[in-house]
Amino acid sequence: MQSGQLSFKFVRIWMETLLVMGKVESSPDAYKFSEHYLPWHAHITALTVAPEARRSGIAKILTDQLEVAADAENAWFVDLFVRSSNHRAIALYKNLGYSVFRVVKDYYGDHATDPSRASEDALDMRKPMKRDKDRQHIRDDGETHMVDPEDVW
Repeated sequence: MQSGQLSFKFVRIWMETLLVMGKVESSPDAYKFSEHYLPWHAHITALTVAPEARRSGIAKILTDQLEVAADAENAWFVDLFVRSSNHRAIALYKNLGYSVFRVVKDYYGDHATDPSRASEDALDMRKPMKRDKDRQHIRDDGETHMVDPEDVW
């Protein structure tokens, strides 16, 4: 099996161990000139690997699959949202080539590690695809760009 190819046999064996949900999408044309417009891109909705299967390369295989699909669909980038307290996931995504595009303040309606807090920020992380040769849709200083949840469509 080549990197970036996930066999159905592998998926059947590991169904209780992993989950990935992703899609390729864009904002409707009516939003083309809106500040909320998002160009054609892929989005990781959820990526979960059971604790006993972590550090085995499964997350890389799954993200590679979505990235291959994104390039095949001529997407600009792949994005995802991750809790700011999820340091392991953030490190994983950075190792896979993702960077912080912006911080979404109070994105999550609860806080994963501090029950005294009512909400938690999200990091909007992106990885450019082949189409984005000039890296137009990512930034190196994303941690300094704060937005509110209503600014994220």
